Amino acid sequence: MRDLTLLPKAHLHLHFTGSMRVATLAELAAEQRVRLPSVLLDDDPLRVPAGERGWFRFQRLYDAARACVRAEAHMRRIVAEAAADDAAEGSGRLEIQVDPTSYAPFVGGLTPALEIVLDEARAAQATTGVEIGVVVAASRMRHPLDARTLARLAVRHAGDGPGEVVGFGLSNDERRGTTAEFAGAFAIARRAGLLSVPHGGELLGPAHVEEVLDHLHPDRLGHGVRCGEDPRVLDRVVERDVPLEVCPASNVSLGVYAGPADVPLRALVDAGARLALGADDPLLFRSRLVDQYRIAREEHGFTDAGLADLARASITASAASPGTRARLLAGVDAWLATEPVAV
Repeated sequence: MRDLTLLPKAHLHLHFTGSMRVATLAELAAEQRVRLPSVLLDDDPLRVPAGERGWFRFQRLYDAARACVRAEAHMRRIVAEAAADDAAEGSGRLEIQVDPTSYAPFVGGLTPALEIVLDEARAAQATTGVEIGVVVAASRMRHPLDARTLARLAVRHAGDGPGEVVGFGLSNDERRGTTAEFAGAFAIARRAGLLSVPHGGELLGPAHVEEVLDHLHPDRLGHGVRCGEDPRVLDRVVERDVPLEVCPASNVSLGVYAGPADVPLRALVDAGARLALGADDPLLFRSRLVDQYRIAREEHGFTDAGLADLARASITASAASPGTRARLLAGVDAWLATEPVAV
């Protein structure tokens, strides 16, 4: 059995606040004399029931954590630690997702909030060796015109160099907002060459995946795991070669599936879908990137060759530079060529 922390991989679904270490959150809360719900600081992963009540509880906890991020130094620390944690898990490419709206009031506006993240991403890349791109994400909870504002901001910082914006996303509760109304924002982003990486197909099923396909034209789909409930929709995803950013621990914590073994990783792969495993919000789900590969191994019977294929899919689905892509893919081959260790 080969060490999963040594398997080169890319991490394509990680939210800014949700990437925070528990110890960091505790320090920020103590610094500001904020009393946090105990569930944010204990060792247990969040578990909420499916449905709006469960999502409300998740969102309330997420907002409590986000309220502790009140300064440039806090934002820089989150990026630096996310990169260091990814490096420790064999990730050579990180695409971290941020909505700068939440932090803008504390650092002078939307533009400074995004530029802090981009600047620290460049510094963290130099320190850790993890190549970092940023995805600017709008929220379904806000007006579609706000999404257009964020798309224009993302375009001004678009590029494929260190710490530049590589994609535009749409997050938060899939049951809110009208997907088609966000199409204008995604068109702005696509014209500038940004990847379209909206969420879809986790809280809602295959019908919503089709809405996202039709209106937002995703290059990757955040989650998308429930497209397998309709073979026709899954066929569309496979035919269009839209990689799915599947986050098994998130699916369980949010009540989408009863347990890790119920997440249909094997069925999606067998149907020809490309999966890029992601941790989503490790702060709440207590499960980082390597844990997702461990779920694939231990709950779904993926061999090391199958895990290597998942890692390759994450790398080829990323916006990594050609040099980084080639290095990581060669590293996957080298990992698979090593002798497994008996456990």
